[in-house]
Amino acid sequence: MPAEVKVEAKSAQFASPPLTERQEARRRRILHASAQLAGRGGFDAVQMREVAESSQVALGTLYRYFPSKIHLLVATMQDQLDHMHGTLRKKPPAGDSAAERVAETLMRAFRALQREPHLADAMVRALTFADRSVSPEVDQVSRQTTAIILDAMGLDDPSPAQLSAVRVIEHTWHSALITWLSGRASIAQVKIDIETVCRLIDLTDPSERS
Repeated sequence: MPAEVKVEAKSAQFASPPLTERQEARRRRILHASAQLAGRGGFDAVQMREVAESSQVALGTLYRYFPSKIHLLVATMQDQLDHMHGTLRKKPPAGDSAAERVAETLMRAFRALQREPHLADAMVRALTFADRSVSPEVDQVSRQTTAIILDAMGLDDPSPAQLSAVRVIEHTWHSALITWLSGRASIAQVKIDIETVCRLIDLTDPSERS
């Protein structure tokens, strides 16, 4: 069984019961309100009471879905990545190699976040502040990022070495977001870093070593 499938199977044992249609609609409203507030004013603009009012749910209900602002913003990032993934699937990257496709995909995702800098800053700050209590939400962000990269690679059954390369690429992408948001890296520098780390894919491709 592939490594990521084992992880998914293990996670499924502890998964919460599926939401009803009404609960899912309520959760969508909460995430939308969170993204709207963050998009306008960043991390500090996301106040749980305002999120509850904007999404038309009781404050106690909001806390049952998301125990803290950090939980909420990390879940918002997962939701944003899920939306990006759907968009990327409609228009897949056109690079000749897996490394080129992944680099193109991650830069497209990066530019989508670049268009909403306050939202991007709020989500990345939440990831940075997240403690162990937010592990399930952080793991969802990681799995979504991994899925985006594997889709661009065109892999359904990656080897352990390929999964390791994916993790390094994922870490570099998140780090690039942080350095760009803090003004310590330009978009050009981010692009170079992403393209450089994506070359790991070629080093872990069995066909390149045969």
